[in-house]
Amino acid sequence: MTMAMTASQLRWGWRPAAKQERRRRAPVVCSIAIENAQNKERAKLKKLFEEAYERCRTAPTEGVSFSFQQFTDALDKYDFNAEIGTKALHLLFSLYLLSRLWINEDDMVKGTVFATDASGAYVDIAAKSTAYLPLQEACIHRIKNVEEAGIVPGMREEFVIIGENEADDSLILSLRSIQYDLAWERCRQLQTEDAVVKGKVVNANKGGLVAQVECLKGFVPFSQISAKSTGEELLEKEIPFKFVEVDQEQSRLVLSHRKAVAENQGQLGIGSVVTGSVQSIKPYGAFIDIGGISGLLHVSQISHDRITDIATVLQPGDILKVMILSHDRERGRVSLSTKKLEPTPGDMIRNPKLVFEKAEEMAQTFRQRIAQAEAMARADMLRFQPESGLTLGSDGILGPLTSDLPPEGLDLSEVSPAEDMIEN
Repeated sequence: MTMAMTASQLRWGWRPAAKQERRRRAPVVCSIAIENAQNKERAKLKKLFEEAYERCRTAPTEGVSFSFQQFTDALDKYDFNAEIGTKALHLLFSLYLLSRLWINEDDMVKGTVFATDASGAYVDIAAKSTAYLPLQEACIHRIKNVEEAGIVPGMREEFVIIGENEADDSLILSLRSIQYDLAWERCRQLQTEDAVVKGKVVNANKGGLVAQVECLKGFVPFSQISAKSTGEELLEKEIPFKFVEVDQEQSRLVLSHRKAVAENQGQLGIGSVVTGSVQSIKPYGAFIDIGGISGLLHVSQISHDRITDIATVLQPGDILKVMILSHDRERGRVSLSTKKLEPTPGDMIRNPKLVFEKAEEMAQTFRQRIAQAEAMARADMLRFQPESGLTLGSDGILGPLTSDLPPEGLDLSEVSPAEDMIEN
């Protein structure tokens, strides 16, 4: 009978009473509620851990008034056989794990130098152990000791972690890597600005030159070297460059001396004042380096007073201001003068400092005097030779006579000086 009823109940979809159904569903509902609560708790703990991890990674000692070493020293006072000692040991182990978790290779950390030796410097970065800065990682330049780079006890700086010493589990730091990245960033910026920079030629090979620019070594192909210069002549000299290629990933830094010289030549306006250094002295004059271009300061253009021995006035390496007299771009020749910059004749011999202080002022006066003389000469030509069929253009150049002269006449006060007159 019971089996028949059961079969019948199953056949016709028999359901238990409501009370029985509620009794069977209760455990399922409770299980789901507990699982949801646990998931929320896990999500909350996960969020708290992520926030704590981020704080540990970016500012591990923020708000902490004691060092890690002080904390470990304090733990020595506890009895680790006691329950509180065991908990403290667990806490210490957890801190150790976290210290290894938030400090990784390539991480940036702030630290304070507390000791130095012949091989480097010891740095406190508030980690489980002292960090070390090797000598070769202390500066982008070659140095004999860390003090040359300004690394002394008490200095606080930002370092990058580059590895770990397996012998004592200490971290290895670097300042050189940071400076290296900054140098590449600087070169990229200068390339974007199409700037001309000074660099020192440190080596020469079959393909070109090796020059140091912004603390990095770059390659200068022979095709990018000024035609009037050879690799041997440029060794150990500082010359101008422009950036052709800057690729940090491939460690490719390609430079051009030719482009830099071409730009400098375009800036050598006749009558302008430039600063240069004495390269060499000859019986007939001195060769002056003006931005990678060699110009001749003839003995007759040094001073109004007669000079019998140039060495009594100039020496190789002297820095001086000169005025551009002429510039032959095709032949690569630049004529210079300090004579035109003398406030009174002979000042270049008696008081060269005064000459350099008044250089721009004297050059401006000289340019105005030349412009006035040129304007008067052209006006006289028009006045006495009207049949020549020439007229004075707005740019100060004679040309065919035209009918578009202004009714008020020509303004000759701003006529540009002629280069050939400046040379005389």
